[in-house]
Amino acid sequence: MPSKKTSVVNTKPILIVKTGSALKELARHRGTFEDWIAAPFIAAGFTTAVVDVCGGEALPDPVHFSGVVVTGSHALVTDREDWSEKTAAWIPGGIAAGRPFLGICYGHQLLAHALGGTVAMCPDGPEYGTVTLRLLPAARRDSLMAGLPGRMKAQACHTQSVVKLPRGAVLLASSDRDPHHAFAVNAVTWGLQFHPEIDADIMRTYIRAYAADLTAAGQDPQTIHDAVTEAETSTGLLSRFATVISRLNRNFDHCPIALET
Repeated sequence: MPSKKTSVVNTKPILIVKTGSALKELARHRGTFEDWIAAPFIAAGFTTAVVDVCGGEALPDPVHFSGVVVTGSHALVTDREDWSEKTAAWIPGGIAAGRPFLGICYGHQLLAHALGGTVAMCPDGPEYGTVTLRLLPAARRDSLMAGLPGRMKAQACHTQSVVKLPRGAVLLASSDRDPHHAFAVNAVTWGLQFHPEIDADIMRTYIRAYAADLTAAGQDPQTIHDAVTEAETSTGLLSRFATVISRLNRNFDHCPIALET
């Protein structure tokens, strides 16, 4: 069962599937991925539970949770590590159970991989820093993204991307370096390549830590670092996801959602 729980109040907890940890420098002072993700849910009155799949913990039955979030990671989906493949095999059942699902960065890529999409190294090189997302027309009708501006800032930090969406997925947002920044699989399942959980300070720390890799890829880390700004619209998406879950709480015993395969 999950190794960690936080706070009180709203029906079933949100399950956070931990696929990695933040840089040690950040973990000492700012916490790590699951802490940043949990904060908006706790503020919305939910409890959260964390299962450390990369540490060997077993995934629980999703029916015990109100929703699922899969974190980012420093691992690569294409390495097909045992814990990662087990998580990928678990994802379709979790989605079919009707629980709202959100994959972030590695979680976004793992969602695509689990449903038949393709993950590979970023064709145009790694994407770090505050990027501009272009929301596609489908986003205007999406329950997570409806009402957002057509262009918005977001924090990105990835060397792999979804180069082919799963069959039936709906593209929601793109950037100059990554055409598949956000997609939906059904009315309550999303993948986000960008990071709604991180702020400008965390983003700058990652750019400094990976400056050599960015330089090797022909990019200027100092320019990327200096251009970092806060991205309030994208960081509000976790609160929006909590709202989606709250609206669906009373319907969690509905018929399972069919996946297109």
